[in-house]
Amino acid sequence: MSTWTYGEALAWLRSLPDFERTGEFSERPDVEPVLALLAALGDPHRARPTVHLAGSKGKGSTGAMVESLLRAAGLRTGYYISPHLHRWRERIRLGGEPATEEAFASALASVRDALPGVAERFPGRHFIAFDALTMAAFVAFRDASADAQVVEVGLGGRLDSTNVFHEAAHVAHVAVITPISLEHTDILGTTIPQIAREKAGIITPGCTVVVSPQRESALDVIRAVAAERGAAVVEVAASCQVSRTSASAGEQKFKLKTPRGTYDVTLPLAGRHQLENAAAAVVACEAFAGRAGMELTPVHVREGLGRVRWPARLEVLQRRPLVVIDGAHNGDSAKRMAAALRDDFGLASATFVFGSLAGKDVGGMAAAVAPVAAAVYATGWPSERAADPRELAAAFAGLDVPVFTFGDPVQAYEAAVAAAGESGAVVAFGALSFVALVRAYVLGIESDMIRMMSRAPREAARGEGPARATE
Repeated sequence: MSTWTYGEALAWLRSLPDFERTGEFSERPDVEPVLALLAALGDPHRARPTVHLAGSKGKGSTGAMVESLLRAAGLRTGYYISPHLHRWRERIRLGGEPATEEAFASALASVRDALPGVAERFPGRHFIAFDALTMAAFVAFRDASADAQVVEVGLGGRLDSTNVFHEAAHVAHVAVITPISLEHTDILGTTIPQIAREKAGIITPGCTVVVSPQRESALDVIRAVAAERGAAVVEVAASCQVSRTSASAGEQKFKLKTPRGTYDVTLPLAGRHQLENAAAAVVACEAFAGRAGMELTPVHVREGLGRVRWPARLEVLQRRPLVVIDGAHNGDSAKRMAAALRDDFGLASATFVFGSLAGKDVGGMAAAVAPVAAAVYATGWPSERAADPRELAAAFAGLDVPVFTFGDPVQAYEAAVAAAGESGAVVAFGALSFVALVRAYVLGIESDMIRMMSRAPREAARGEGPARATE
């Protein structure tokens, strides 16, 4: 295998079909090509205790907490996430840190070298960028001698590239299903039960399934799939008691009682929904510990949750004016964000900067934020999948909210900051790739996308002028 630079690895990665970048989806009947590629790589995903997460919202936060808890318990962790915020290597995390450029490139080079021989055995099937990244993550975890791996599903579950643990009964394996809502309905199904069946596809025979609070229609499906596969189910809503004792924009304190323990915790993440995520993470780690024969103590839980970091989720970027970003990308997530802005941040109103991917529930997001919106600055950004800002503005028709449209996210952000004033509040929300771009701009972080942004001065931030949304 030749030496490969990080830049060369990224160039090859970008040469592959990529749903995240273009929205083009290639249907697959199974994950057999992925399993064959793993076999060619020496099955790097096997024989390592795993926590596998699927869900419509909260799986990133829950996964980050699981990883931090396992690390607090003394394990060397591998954590695979998507999407990244600023750098591709953020997706493959070792011991809580993004893989080095060298480790990332080396793992992808292994995948590149193995792929042609496997691809020729599956004519008409296509490997995509997410497949390559997933395989590279398992290679990197093996090369780093990770004790445990935490793996997030990319899309759905049943046919996702990460759903490769079909023979995992002999190792500690825990599946976590976070709250399910309508998403990717053109791919996963148009009803909650249909989407729940796709998510429940990660349930393997004999594993433990931890289920976050769900609609009953989703729970029915998850219970049925678990019963078919002989998997034990732990429902967080029925088995845990959570009571919040204090909250602010920077942290919240709560008491958690699970079937196996009682914990007193400080969590450096805002929003009541994060308490549900924390409960699911602790229950998942309790189940993991029981299956792996390790100890998870109250000290581990306190330290693990107390040290968790998960950017772009109700994250405060600056104080004057207050600037908050949140990757709320559907109606349910936007409702939780709006509630946290009122309850944890004490905001009666804020100026919103909104960027969404095309095809998302922008109506639901608009309805959620309208009651606390002084104004909305809808914008596009350099993405093939970005929604037209005029469509975002139209979602606020009849909601009595002033809406301004921009083609440039820097101009939209600067205009919102100017309108809010030093004592006001600006909230950028929507697609995670959009809020990551705002984060990079505000904090001066280097990223691939930031180079594409306009560095327009504040005077140019007046944009196209006020335009109240109409049908």
